[in-house]
Amino acid sequence: MTDEKVKRRLTTVLCADVYGYSRLMEADEAGTLETLRRYRTAIARLVERHDGRIVNTWGDAVIAEFASVVEAVQCAVEIQQEIASHAADTPQANPMQFRIGINLGDVMVDGSDIYGDGVNIASRLQELAEPGGVVISSSVYDQVHNKMSVGFDCLGQRPMKNIAPLTSYRLTLGGQIAGTGNSAIGESATPFERAHAPRMDNRRAPSSPTNVVSDWLTRLPRPVAAALTVSAFLILINLFTSNRIWFHWPVAAILFGVVLRMVLGQRPESDRRTER
Repeated sequence: MTDEKVKRRLTTVLCADVYGYSRLMEADEAGTLETLRRYRTAIARLVERHDGRIVNTWGDAVIAEFASVVEAVQCAVEIQQEIASHAADTPQANPMQFRIGINLGDVMVDGSDIYGDGVNIASRLQELAEPGGVVISSSVYDQVHNKMSVGFDCLGQRPMKNIAPLTSYRLTLGGQIAGTGNSAIGESATPFERAHAPRMDNRRAPSSPTNVVSDWLTRLPRPVAAALTVSAFLILINLFTSNRIWFHWPVAAILFGVVLRMVLGQRPESDRRTER
């Protein structure tokens, strides 16, 4: 066994991958390779501008890391906007589009390469993104949601191959605000159309109380969110149907059951993380 200690660091990992790369290569190998080289050059320039570095370019993917979470997300937005701009200038039957995933996590360092769940999660997140879109982990969202003029749509917890489910968020590009009449681009618009939509206001519209509560519940563990929802319904039923207060007993039983389940489930979850 070696005595050399594995080096680790906390970093922001950006993973960009070409959507439908095999299909594009089958249709036009030479043209696809030329376009990929051109876009990689543009991506490398933007990564450097935001104080990041390219870690790897295996296959059709690009892996980059950033010291700043905000710079990583801003770089991803600019990458998608520049690629969409190139596609608009040179219309093609099958334009090349990237999907991008970003994660803030702990990685293992080996020379100039990085490994571990921090990288794997970024790779899985890009698979959740739409062509031309960006998906970030909750750890990234916590750092940037109040620092950037972009919107975020919560995707909830999506299953990912060999990765424990985690909450992810989709960036809303182009400053589109849902529910306003100022934009002709609807919710069904593609990321390319959103990237070129008129920029009325990059900031999100003020959230309604219902949206705030819904967003807060999505961040809680599923059993806790379910227990709080059922408890709220019991309280409302009691208040509107009876003059006697009886909700405290079933609510207490529900909350006790949730706490007991979380306490009993804590040790197995810890063991699973140790195995990984």
